[in-house]
Amino acid sequence: MAANEDQEMELEALRSIYEGDLCFRELSPVSFQYRVGESGDPKAFLIEVSWPETYPQTAPVISMDAFFNNAISSAIKQSILDKLMVEVEANLGTAMTYTLFEYAKDNKEVFMENQPVNTVTSVSNSISTGTPDVPPSKKKEKKEQLSKTQKRKLADKTDNKGELPRGWNWVDVIK
Repeated sequence: MAANEDQEMELEALRSIYEGDLCFRELSPVSFQYRVGESGDPKAFLIEVSWPETYPQTAPVISMDAFFNNAISSAIKQSILDKLMVEVEANLGTAMTYTLFEYAKDNKEVFMENQPVNTVTSVSNSISTGTPDVPPSKKKEKKEQLSKTQKRKLADKTDNKGELPRGWNWVDVIK
């Protein structure tokens, strides 16, 4: 019963700390996601932490299976998870979800230094530690919204196929 009281206290703390933080998402009272990096950042990644019944005496389940992470190579995901698990071992028995999210934020550049930008790896790579009870959630990418005038300007520049005319960006060398 004591573990559940610890979980309740940590849940309240997380809710108050991350209130209004768009990077934090509570999927359930024992499962949380945190996006490290801005949404347009190619080196941003999403960590999912789920608490088993006996947390914080046992390690939480840390997963990077979210759809958001599809562009990240499985080697990088495994490396991030390994580093987070070291942090978990150091904090076993204490509330550590906040510590893990902050550790990931502080070390984002180190974690992602070997991640090539703008490459898409296979969608089927999936790595997690422990046994997640929560299915990974799919996050819809928002398309950039253009105003009517922006759309008109774009339409004026392009032909009927939506392509720019040949020479639209040429520079006059001889006046």
